[in-house]
Amino acid sequence: MYQGCLLLLWLFLPILVRAQDAVESRVVVDSIYSASLENDYGENPTRAVSVYLPPGYDAGTQRYPVVYYLHGFLNDHTLTREMIDALDYAIAHRKVRPFILVTADNRTRIDGSFYSNSELFGNWEDFMAYDLVRYADKNYRTMPRRESRGVTGHSMGGFGALKLAMRHPDIFSSVYALSPGGLTVVGEYGPNSNTYRELAAIDNMDELMRSYFPKVIVAFGRAWSPNPDKPPFYVDVPFAYAGDSLVVHPEVLEKWYAEMPLHLIDDHLPALQSLTAIALDWGRNAGDRFVRQCEMFSQRLENVGIQHSAEEYIGTHTSGIFTRDGRVPNDMLPFFDTHLTFAPEGGR
Repeated sequence: MYQGCLLLLWLFLPILVRAQDAVESRVVVDSIYSASLENDYGENPTRAVSVYLPPGYDAGTQRYPVVYYLHGFLNDHTLTREMIDALDYAIAHRKVRPFILVTADNRTRIDGSFYSNSELFGNWEDFMAYDLVRYADKNYRTMPRRESRGVTGHSMGGFGALKLAMRHPDIFSSVYALSPGGLTVVGEYGPNSNTYRELAAIDNMDELMRSYFPKVIVAFGRAWSPNPDKPPFYVDVPFAYAGDSLVVHPEVLEKWYAEMPLHLIDDHLPALQSLTAIALDWGRNAGDRFVRQCEMFSQRLENVGIQHSAEEYIGTHTSGIFTRDGRVPNDMLPFFDTHLTFAPEGGR
C-alpha cells in the first residue's frame, strides 16, 4: 500500500509542480501614456500593456531577462489563457529559465500599427523601442541591458520584431520572428492580386473595416505613406486603379520598401552582424505570400553572410504557436534561453 502511494505521488508530482507554478506566475495589466503616439487622427496615445511575471517573482528579489512579444494584425496586448499556459509550461519543464514577457497594445483604428513611425498616426516604433522598454525597466525587476532583452512576435509582430532588432541593436540583442508578414510586396500585397481592385471600390471606413487585404494595405499606407490630403483613409498606395487600368506609383512603392525588412537588410548589415542571434520560422501551409517572403528574407540574409536560423514547419499561419507542443514553448523560448544573458554579471 505504502509503495503504491509512493508510485502515485511520483507519477503525479510533475503535474502538481506545474499547477503550482501556473498559480505562482501572474500577469499585470497596466497602461502607459506615450508622447511618441500623440497624433491628430484619433489614435489613443495611452496604450495597454500586459506583463507576464514568472513563478517566484513575487517571493524573490532577483532580476530577469525580458522577452518583448509583438502581437499580430487584429490582435492586441491580451495574453490569453493558452499563451500563459505555454509560458508556464516552458518554465516548469525547464525549456527556459524564468523570464519576464512584455506585450503592448498596438491595435489601431485600422487594426494594426505595423510597429512603424508614421508622420500622421503616431510613432509606434519609438513607442516600442524607447517608451515601453523604459517603462518595463522602471517598474519591474528586469536586467536593463541589451544582452538580456529579446524581441519576438507573430505575423505583423514578426515583422515588427525583425524591424526593431535591425534598427535598435543597442536595445535588443536577439530576435525570433514567428511567421512574419509584410517583409516585402508579394502575393495579396502586390499588383497582380485583386486587393487593389477591391480597395478602389471602397470609399468609406465602415466598408473598409469589413474587408481584410484592402484594410491591410491601408494600414501599410498609414504607417509608411500617409497623406493628409486624401480622406477618408489618408494614405497613398503604390498600386491603384483608374477604371480598369492599373496605375503604378513607384515613388510610393519606394517609401514602402524603405520600411519593409527584406529591403532594410543591405543598409543594416552592421546592425544585423551585431545581433547575438536571429531566427525566423513559418508554416508550410501558411499561404503563398508568407512562405515566399520568408524564403526571400532568409535567402537575402544568407547571400550577405548574416548567420541565422530559418525553419519551415508543417502547419498553417496560426496553428501550433502557443500550444504546449507548439513553436513558442519548444522553439522560440529555448532560443532565448540559449542566447539571452540570464546571469547578473554577464554569465549564462
